[in-house]
Amino acid sequence: MAVAGAEQVARWEEHLDRAVVEVFSIMVGVSCAPTEPSPAEQTETVSAVVGLAGALSGALVLRAGLKVAERMAERMAGMPAEPVLVHDAAGEVCNMVAGAWKALDAKLSGGCLLSTPTVVAGDRYELFGERAPLRIERTYCFEEQMFSLTLFCDPPF
Repeated sequence: MAVAGAEQVARWEEHLDRAVVEVFSIMVGVSCAPTEPSPAEQTETVSAVVGLAGALSGALVLRAGLKVAERMAERMAGMPAEPVLVHDAAGEVCNMVAGAWKALDAKLSGGCLLSTPTVVAGDRYELFGERAPLRIERTYCFEEQMFSLTLFCDPPF
């Protein structure tokens, strides 16, 4: 990857971290920070996918264990979450993070479109689009709950 590409990836990582902190502070009502990845303890997961098109082609994927996704939804709703709310909340968080992330980049802000979120839940699935050439994976923690966000795309540089 060229130096400009490496600088762009570092900037996108920083923007992703900022977007997560902002969305979790405002919409989930908790502090959330990047952390080191650790082995997943839960087999059942919830993944939300928001597609990117236009200036950037790819997707942002939020992946969390079911209990983590439930806690995220409970914090957003202010009450115990029904299963449908858990899926909706995961999709909405992914969508808001994607929007906040692209808003931090002048080229992407107006030139990158977002799809509506798609949510997949269960214990046996693989998202195949994640084999794109550019992949940024970050792990975050709120209230001792860990989840990951993965940005994958075709590099624009």
